[in-house]
Formats: sequence, structure tokens, C-alpha cells
Amino acid sequence: MLVHSRTGRWTAWALFAVLFVPLFALPLLVVLAASFSTNWSGAFPSGPTTAHYAAAVRGESLQALTTSLVTAVTASLIALTAGTWAALASAALGKRGRRIVDALFMLPVAVPSVVVGLAVLVAFSQPPVLLNGTRWIVVLAHTVLVTAFAHQSVSAAIRRLDPMYEQAAAGLGARPSYVLLRVKLPLLLPSLNAAAGLCFALSMGELSATMMLYPPDWTPLPVLVFTATDRGSLFTGSALAVVLMAATLLALLAVSRVRTKASYR
Repeated sequence: MLVHSRTGRWTAWALFAVLFVPLFALPLLVVLAASFSTNWSGAFPSGPTTAHYAAAVRGESLQALTTSLVTAVTASLIALTAGTWAALASAALGKRGRRIVDALFMLPVAVPSVVVGLAVLVAFSQPPVLLNGTRWIVVLAHTVLVTAFAHQSVSAAIRRLDPMYEQAAAGLGARPSYVLLRVKLPLLLPSLNAAAGLCFALSMGELSATMMLYPPDWTPLPVLVFTATDRGSLFTGSALAVVLMAATLLALLAVSRVRTKASYR
């Protein structure tokens, strides 16, 4: 820690506990407790049960989880490809050109996500590109929302790269494609993995735009959590939320292991 005195460290930890526990840890613990309960008549939920989890991992709930995973993986891969390509292309531009590209990519996150959902719905509800009522409109909306984070992450990594590696490879006669694939992209691999994890987590939890776009046969899990709690099924919704958190955390742990190996290399 940056605080060197013992008193200062204890003060910093105490301040962290005061801020973290009520604002972050306690709400999550309450959701976890509610997911194992059947009623809530006092200060805390009661009536322990695992029936909500039994329902959350089969039937419609399992299908919704699979939908969320497929949507998040697909949107993350597309966003990572587009964001990386744009970051590599804008690196060759001047300062003003990079600012314009950055502003264009950040525009979808500068407005509410429900506006992005409406824009996608209006743009792709008529020929020649008719996506309304299909799963692809949901994937497209998620891609639009998360591409900005992939672009920003890769752009920042490119600015930190030492150009001597590329210059040395080019000086030895390597073609530009070889320099890109065998020198530049391997150096960017830790940042690419971090961007992929961020895009995946954001897509897994996206709700506002999804509510405007999802067809009946492509319902992501956050929509199911919302509809369950909206109908008053608080405990079922809590179990679904815990399943969503667990699936997202497991995927991020897998990505972090890949990022650690990439950083070591």
C-alpha cells in the first residue's frame, strides 16, 4: 500500500470496510440469502430451500443462461475484432484523427443504452437489412455497446508499446503482415484478453437495450431476472441473479488465467 505507517494502514482498511461492506458486499449477500429463502417477514429472509436453484438450472432458465453466454461470447468476439482493427488503424493517424475515431467509438456509451436499443430497432426493422425479431439484433446491440471498451483498451495498449520491436522486425526484412501477426498482436495479447473479459461481463449484464429488442425465442438471463422480480417472484429472481453472477465470474476467471499466461510470455 502507499500508506506506510501502521496507523495509516489500519485507517485505510477501516475506511475501505465502511465504504465497501454497506455499498457493495451487503447487497450481494442479501441477494444470496434471498436465493435460499422462501419468505421474508422480518429483517432478513428465512425458510431455507434450494428449490429456486433447482429451477434456475433447468428449462427456461437454463435456456436463458445459454442465450446470455452465446450472446456475450459472440458480441465480445465481434467487438474485439472491430475494436482492435480500428485501434490499429487509428494508431497510424494524426492526433486529430485519433480523437475523431475515439469519439465515434465512445458515442454509444455516451448515451443511455436504451437509446442505443431504440436506434438499432429503428435502423434494422426495414429492408434491406431486416433483423427485428431475430437473435441477431440482440447480438448487434450488445456489440455496439461493448465495442467502445475494446477499442479504448487496445488503443491504450498500442500507445504503450515500444516501437523498437516493430522496427527491428521490419529491419530484418519482415513483411508488414508478419510484423502485425507475429510481433504486434502477441505484445497486445494481455490487453486483448482484458478487453475480451470486460466486453463479456458487460454483455452478460446488459438489460436496457435488450428489453427493447429480444424476440421470444432469444431471452437472455437478465431479462428473466427482471421479469421474475417484476412479477413479485423475488426469491426466484435472486437465484437467477446468483447464477448469472456465478457464470460471469467463472468466465472472467478463465479469461484471467489466459491473461496471466500471456503476460508471462
